[in-house]
Amino acid sequence: MKKLVFTLLAAGSLLFANSTTDVQAAQTTQNNVSSSYETSETATVEQVAASKATAKSGTFKMKYNSNVRADAGTKYKVVTMAKKGSIATATHQKKVGKATWYKVKVNGKSGWVLSTLLTKTTVKKASVKTASSSSVVSAALALKGIPYKFGGTTTSGFDCSGFVQYAFKKAGKNVSRTTTSQYAETYKVSNPQPGDLVFFANTYRAGISHVGIYIGNNQFVHAGGAKAEVKSMNDPYWGKKFHSYKRF
Repeated sequence: MKKLVFTLLAAGSLLFANSTTDVQAAQTTQNNVSSSYETSETATVEQVAASKATAKSGTFKMKYNSNVRADAGTKYKVVTMAKKGSIATATHQKKVGKATWYKVKVNGKSGWVLSTLLTKTTVKKASVKTASSSSVVSAALALKGIPYKFGGTTTSGFDCSGFVQYAFKKAGKNVSRTTTSQYAETYKVSNPQPGDLVFFANTYRAGISHVGIYIGNNQFVHAGGAKAEVKSMNDPYWGKKFHSYKRF
């Protein structure tokens, strides 16, 4: 009887030992499978990594409020948030897996947006009537000899700003009436071109007080003195009063 019990106990121990080994083997196998899966998954991620950027052009509109990111993918930081309806100009594109991302300029910044968040659009350029420099100069020179008249805006007599306004209008551009307003609506240039304005200061009053039209060769035409005439920028009087060149 004792021998039978001992035999049964020994068999049970062997069975338990074999069961534990199976569990360990199963765990080892499972770990190997998991390791194999992770390796496979990593390899897959590497395969769908972002492709090199290629050139892309076009103007788009944001369909929704959208994040603009530092690179193609949601893991990258947000550069700016573009509101729905914002206009974006595309410069490049990338493929990330099955998704396409566009690099755009929006809100004064550059970044990447998922292409499905954009819709193609066309931005109409405002029609701005401008005057060519040659036509302004031609119109101004045609007025030489007309008498100077303070407050004058017609061919019966001009003051300086009235002369400028009339010449530009003849050339196809409407400009403001006074010297100070003409100064305010123009921007400064260091290399004048024919058709630019020439401003003078401290003539009959302090500050900006006179204006003419630069015609090239260091000369300008204006309504000053007794009549509309051409003067040199090196003129003994006007040269000392020169303030700046400006352009519409």
